[in-house]
Amino acid sequence: MFKFEELRVYQEALLFVDMIYGITQAWPKDEIFGLISQFRRAATSVVLNIAEGSSRGKKDFSHFLTMSKGSCFECVAILTIAKNKTYIKEKEFSIAYEQCLKLAKMISALQKSLYE
Repeated sequence: MFKFEELRVYQEALLFVDMIYGITQAWPKDEIFGLISQFRRAATSVVLNIAEGSSRGKKDFSHFLTMSKGSCFECVAILTIAKNKTYIKEKEFSIAYEQCLKLAKMISALQKSLYE
């Protein structure tokens, strides 16, 4: 097992990816190369940056975590667009939004712990 696989934030991010793939399955097919693809890539980027960054030194890992958090923010923007286009209901939006917020906080806490 790789060390990053033990990180709770990594495990939560994997669950988030599964959530996003599930949510976007019901979206209009004309969004397959647009919003769906972008959302899935952004969610996946959260996980991938945690994994890749963990193989680096503290400074680089912190940079990868910053990119991971940026991908969370991107997901929030996509969620808002999807809600405005009525691709998702308010409840679904709220659940995914809260998960983004939780991930961003967890990533920030991990970044902070690197230098304690």
